[in-house]
Amino acid sequence: MNINLYKICAILLIWGNAVTFSYAQKALQLKVETKNSLLVFTVGNNGKLYQSYLGQPLIHPDDQALLQAAKHEAYIGAGMGDLFEPAIRMVHADGNPSLDLIYAGHQTDKSDGTVTLTSITLKDPKYPVTVILHFAAYYKENVIKTWTEIKHQEKKAVMLSNYASSMLHFEASKYWLSQFDGDYMTEMRMKETQLTSGIKILDSKLGTRAHMYRAPAFFLSLNKPAEENTGELLAGTLAWSGNFQCSFEIDQQNSLRMINGMNPYASEYKLMPGKTFETPAFIFTYTNQGKGQASRNLHRWARKYNIPDGDQPRLTLLNNWEATHMDFNQEVLVDLFDGAKKLGVDLFLLDDGWFGNKYPRDADKTALGDWQVDQKKLPGGIGHLVKEAGNRGLKFGIWLEPEMVSPKSELYEQHPEWVLKLPNREESLSRNQLVLDLVNPKVQDFVFNTVNDLITQNPGIAFVKWDCNRMLTNTFSPFLKADQGNLFIDYTRSLYAVMERLRKKHPHLPIMLCAGGGGRVDYGGLKYFTEFWPSDNTDGLERVFIQWGYLNFFPSLTVSSHVTSMGKQSLKFRTDVAMMGKMGYDIRVNSMTPAEIQFSKAAVENYNRISKVIWFGDLYRLVSPYEENRAVLMYVDDAKDKAVLFNYLLNFRRKEFMGKVLLSGLDPEKKYQLKEINLLPDSPSTHPDNGKTFSGDYLMKVGLNLAPGKISPLSSSVFELNVQ
Repeated sequence: MNINLYKICAILLIWGNAVTFSYAQKALQLKVETKNSLLVFTVGNNGKLYQSYLGQPLIHPDDQALLQAAKHEAYIGAGMGDLFEPAIRMVHADGNPSLDLIYAGHQTDKSDGTVTLTSITLKDPKYPVTVILHFAAYYKENVIKTWTEIKHQEKKAVMLSNYASSMLHFEASKYWLSQFDGDYMTEMRMKETQLTSGIKILDSKLGTRAHMYRAPAFFLSLNKPAEENTGELLAGTLAWSGNFQCSFEIDQQNSLRMINGMNPYASEYKLMPGKTFETPAFIFTYTNQGKGQASRNLHRWARKYNIPDGDQPRLTLLNNWEATHMDFNQEVLVDLFDGAKKLGVDLFLLDDGWFGNKYPRDADKTALGDWQVDQKKLPGGIGHLVKEAGNRGLKFGIWLEPEMVSPKSELYEQHPEWVLKLPNREESLSRNQLVLDLVNPKVQDFVFNTVNDLITQNPGIAFVKWDCNRMLTNTFSPFLKADQGNLFIDYTRSLYAVMERLRKKHPHLPIMLCAGGGGRVDYGGLKYFTEFWPSDNTDGLERVFIQWGYLNFFPSLTVSSHVTSMGKQSLKFRTDVAMMGKMGYDIRVNSMTPAEIQFSKAAVENYNRISKVIWFGDLYRLVSPYEENRAVLMYVDDAKDKAVLFNYLLNFRRKEFMGKVLLSGLDPEKKYQLKEINLLPDSPSTHPDNGKTFSGDYLMKVGLNLAPGKISPLSSSVFELNVQ
């Protein structure tokens, strides 16, 4: 492209009010901006698109014209002159394994005055290939969502083996990565390390339950490790429930190239002419105010733009799993309804074991796929349970695992071709089950109809728990035949297609996303689910760390936090821990003492009163369990009139002294009364400041002693702060 063409484009786009850019010193610049961040691209003299800047907004508009360094190509194709990891690799129909991307145009759409979508088109000058880079900027929330569209008009199919959602570049003296990984029952353990020359990759190859070992979410700190309230960083997460890859590569000049997207492992994707390959979104926020601000940015964005009914209240529930497992009948369940009523929760959730007739679901070896009510266990059907729950003022919810099938099931006998399995190999079972070939449209219809029919035939169902208890192995789709490289990607796309259909029919139905614990937690899935199950580990001490990890990226109303009997802590400690998220119960109510029931009922009443502050307020992490033997956090409402403060004392040694805690997020000019809640029956508060009134300024500068006098390990306290 030449300078005259740039001038013509500039004039036309100004007339059309299509995009914000500046023309100076022979360079076309595009900017993607939020209130507190700015991403700038420059078109070089060679026609290529370069990232010129990512950081704080520039006060003086003229300064942007100085950002013309053509160093970091924005979206690099493989096979040309670049020596490091590419954003995209394509093998053309004629066998040429290269892609050269040249700027071809852009446009901007401002949908509601606060969200701006900038789309930049790149084209190969020799092949009919188009790549469109999309950037949605959420101005008030300081969040940017970016994804890519790839299409071609070659005569035959092309093969894609790299397809990044995002490529970003950084220039800093040092880089620090906070990653979140673990295993089943040990999810979201935070580890921070300094990046050095070479490449660091966070990835998954599990297909489903893809996040079992590590999450597609991270903090990237620039120059030095960011702290809670200080430091320059980017918080990012990929909206994809399948295989992912996040790579961080430092080159010989200490520049960092960050690429996020679907994992290309075993996924050479055959893209037909005229078809569009759309990547999942990479969602990130940049800030120079620490990890806490990054989390609050993501929480506010998610509640407003990604989570179904993110501005609406959630239901508290009692699950029967711990009380009965699969050993129950109609009468037993109805008796459990009375326990739910005693606690004062909103809903009773029936878990696994309610289905199957030829092969009853009495253990985990049968009946997945046979989603008819077990007539022996439940002769009155689901309708009877819905009615009995309603008679007690309760709503009713139900568990499903619709993507899976048991070899011992009627479905498997009727449709063995509906299962993912390798030809000429033995079937590979995990948890005694196989995975349905969701890529097959007939299987998609079956899964959709299974869930839709259950809900429409039983209109009283008010909640669904959607489980997925195994990863993909034996990954061969009979439906795809020769195009097996499409399987991992098309499986997740097919899941989303089913959920899209369900959400059109049932837009406001609460659905919990569960995958053997936290194996499927991302904003791709949470576009369709109202909450998620963080872990099957509900030990109160472990849950402090697990929930702490998830709250870095996901708002509290999505983090299902249940009180159970797991762990050796007191009922109060376990209840206080559950309150930091979306509280529920999975406990044997008939085994609780009258005092425990009295305490729990009062706790539910307390939670109902303060839950709006927890669900919709801003989170401030005050003391990290990774830094001290305690965890302290608080939520503050938008008006700064109400706050809830959680204090958890963990395992510590005798005579271990803990300093005062400085609160955050309050109005320094307002006065707040401190009141301890969730006390045991007939147990007054022992905190010396209980009932006192303090200014917000005092609480944030002088703070509170939250471990006064004689303190005990694994104890907790919850405080309500209200403006006087």
